[in-house]
Amino acid sequence: MKKRSLTLLLLVTLLWDINAQNEIASPSQYLTEIKTELTKKWPDNRTINLVFHGHSVPAGYFKTPIVNTLESYPFLVLKTIKEHYPFAVINIINTSIGGENSVSGAERFETEVLIHKPDVLFIDYALNDVGVGLEKSHEAWNNMILKALEKNIKIILLTPSPDQRENILEVNNVLEQHKNQIRQLAKEHRVGLVDSYLLFKEKVIAGDSISKYMSQVNHPNREGHQLIADEIIIYFQ
Repeated sequence: MKKRSLTLLLLVTLLWDINAQNEIASPSQYLTEIKTELTKKWPDNRTINLVFHGHSVPAGYFKTPIVNTLESYPFLVLKTIKEHYPFAVINIINTSIGGENSVSGAERFETEVLIHKPDVLFIDYALNDVGVGLEKSHEAWNNMILKALEKNIKIILLTPSPDQRENILEVNNVLEQHKNQIRQLAKEHRVGLVDSYLLFKEKVIAGDSISKYMSQVNHPNREGHQLIADEIIIYFQ
């Protein structure tokens, strides 16, 4: 009986360890060291680099070709972080390119992203990865994640914001497939996740029209960007 109980305990412990190794990073704990740095005053503080790597949405495109930089989620994040951390020196570095997918983003990752020495790296490519497919995008995302982790960079992955050509309530549509893949990558690597897709889907389920949050068919407006920014800010609270 004792042997059976010990075996069961070992099995439960093993399953717990496996599960713990495949969990999305906790928003309250993942950036603890960064948050400590953000509270430091001169002359003990240093510049914190937040790097946003992706396509047209983090680049700030609203109704193409208009780029509303100061209303895009990277700068909405900066504004709110500064309200929380008045002594911090923060660089928002945007390496995003409109129209780019993760395959191209991975090719320039070392020369144009890691060179900035990110303290926190945000990756947002899923909307444009529909064109390259799940397999190629998985390889590209995984490649970027591994290179960043080698340098002890904190990473937050973003699932796709909406494309009104896709029914966000349709189960397993192509954007949801990419969302699920990104979520799995976050679990496997134990990095942060902002599930933009879920945020917008919940608004539609609650009765809102998706167009309320969009400036054009595949770009959020300020209200849409604010949804994403508010979710990112949870990691800095």
